[in-house]
Amino acid sequence: QVQLVESGGGLVQAGGSLRLSCAASGSTFSINRFGWYRQAPGKQRELVAAISSGTITNYADSVKGRFTISRDNAKNTVYLQMNSLKPEDTAVYYCNANAWTGHDYWGQGTQVTVSS
Repeated sequence: QVQLVESGGGLVQAGGSLRLSCAASGSTFSINRFGWYRQAPGKQRELVAAISSGTITNYADSVKGRFTISRDNAKNTVYLQMNSLKPEDTAVYYCNANAWTGHDYWGQGTQVTVSS
């Protein structure tokens, strides 16, 4: 089992920055890939960014050049640095850990609100 705890969400003005953190505990050796997803009201959950165990990253087109995902393996923590935030980035952001078995673990989510 893997437990994920997110932090760092909040309210920010458009153009501002936030950094989300996701601390993993438990069977962290089983994790292949970390990802950040988001879900806005009335919309489906979407992948924002992901990072593999080999630090290969991929991003949604809507956040490329503005968001950066990184991981600190020593701390079992993954980060999402969000710059130049836009109102359309407003959503609940979820941390995801995908195990080598294919099982997905999810955090409880953290609210990000960007005011115009």
